[in-house]
Amino acid sequence: MKFLDQILSLAKQNKKTIVLAEGKDNRIVEAASELNKNGIVNVIVLVNEKDVNEGIKRLRNENIPVIIVERSEKLNIYRDLLFDLRQSKGLTKEEADKLVLDTIYFGALMVKNNDADGMVAGAITATSNVLRPALQIIKTAPNVKVVSSFFLMDIPQHSAVKAGMFAFSDCGLMVNPNAEELAEIAIQTAKSYDTLTRNEPRVAMLSYSTYGSAKGELIDKVVEATQKVRSRYPNLKIDGELQLDAAIVPEVAKLKAPASNVAGNANVLIFPDLQAGNIGYKLVERFANAEAYGPITQGLNKPVNDLSRGCNYRDVVAVAAITALQCRN
Repeated sequence: MKFLDQILSLAKQNKKTIVLAEGKDNRIVEAASELNKNGIVNVIVLVNEKDVNEGIKRLRNENIPVIIVERSEKLNIYRDLLFDLRQSKGLTKEEADKLVLDTIYFGALMVKNNDADGMVAGAITATSNVLRPALQIIKTAPNVKVVSSFFLMDIPQHSAVKAGMFAFSDCGLMVNPNAEELAEIAIQTAKSYDTLTRNEPRVAMLSYSTYGSAKGELIDKVVEATQKVRSRYPNLKIDGELQLDAAIVPEVAKLKAPASNVAGNANVLIFPDLQAGNIGYKLVERFANAEAYGPITQGLNKPVNDLSRGCNYRDVVAVAAITALQCRN
């Protein structure tokens, strides 16, 4: 079964309510229709009154819940919730009155108030404007130190390396994590990989060095992060520092790290910083013709995921299904 088919099938088995916060965009309308028609998630679409169009009317004819934010019966409840959450940070009631009309804030408040299980946005909204309400309202999960992101990379059969599903992290959020933050990224990505693929994670902490073949502060950070993960999760398969070829090519692993239980067979790749991660996933996507699903956010109390502004409606369907699988039962 292809990965996306697997994700859609799993989402159908335990349906969650996902809010799509950008109903004025036609891609969101098409995705909502597809999600509803195929029973993938229970979908709710948000729109401002001035943006109601023929697409929104069509969704209503398909009996898909559409909330016009200005007319919502819960508008005052959400406004008060937002004010309670943010007044200690200086938010005024007047500012809360304005922000609650923003569909992204409204959607995050729905999730916070347990009126939806997760949210998807970003087709027409910058990443910072999607994640800011999520961090302010939904906040990080218990015992999670940082919110990060990952890509699921579906490597095709014809590529030069082993085909299959990999997780790359962090490629979208944490610019230059310290050792503690890098360890947290590794832990959360391993958990995400297990949740979404149902396969055991094998985590490689990437560097330009393997087992001390080079020295320097950048390598020290990766080594320290690896040790921190091992101390917290001794049963997790993780190794580092590893060069990329040692992590994924068995022949190289036999030469550089023959005793490793990860080298040559890693499926979760943790990059030392955002520059390496972002460049890495795009190289693989373009050169190996891999499917890249993400960036998928991890570490929030409830899932909120950001779309690429170049997405199509099928991408929205995929991200909505992934968001549903991230929901805790």
